[in-house]
Amino acid sequence: MSESARILLLTNDDGVEAPGLKALREAAEGLGRCRIVAPSGPFSGCSHKVTTDAPVVTTRLGDDRFAVDGTPADCIRLALHHLAPEFMWVLSGINAGANLGTDIHHSGTVAAVREAVIHGRPGIAVSHYIARGRAIDWPRAVRWTRAVLRELLARPWEPGSFWNVNLPHPEPGAPEPSVVSCPLDPAPLPLVYCVEGDVASYRGDYQKRARRPSSDVDVCFGGQIAVSLFRLMPPAEIE
Repeated sequence: MSESARILLLTNDDGVEAPGLKALREAAEGLGRCRIVAPSGPFSGCSHKVTTDAPVVTTRLGDDRFAVDGTPADCIRLALHHLAPEFMWVLSGINAGANLGTDIHHSGTVAAVREAVIHGRPGIAVSHYIARGRAIDWPRAVRWTRAVLRELLARPWEPGSFWNVNLPHPEPGAPEPSVVSCPLDPAPLPLVYCVEGDVASYRGDYQKRARRPSSDVDVCFGGQIAVSLFRLMPPAEIE
């Protein structure tokens, strides 16, 4: 398929005005015709929540840009139903923060792609790990993301699967990262809470999470771009 004929749906879980979505739009330039259907505000960590018991308000921000007063999964469902039913791929991100290993189960960024896959559309979730005390270099992220998207969009898609991409956060001036295909790390996040009476506050240190060798956590924390193929269900169950 020619890139001019490819229709890409862009979304995220940080909100339609998030710098990561703007960066994703720049990264997708020239790879297809882009439609944006994204939450009107932040929904980070909402997982695959959908809205079925209340109206969902949609605001048209432009010819190909919509804000949805709902979750990332809501955005995909409404895009499929009437906002952009012609889309061929969904690209979600660039999330400000990593979605590595078991993060995919609570990530709204990943849930958007997962919802598309359930309905038979391929997708790629892109997230950016944040090293403590270091700001994201968005132009650099655009450059890395464009190269990864170009490669993944050209690959044949296996129904029931999606790609989860995590950009590293090296120091300024560090060598360009390699793209590494790797499995998701199955280790749980640190389970640490500060408990005061009946109130518990999470105090897990993301930077110190387990790093199984050659897994996506190890690859990304080590300064490389981690690309993981996740199979939601066998192809036979999708058909």
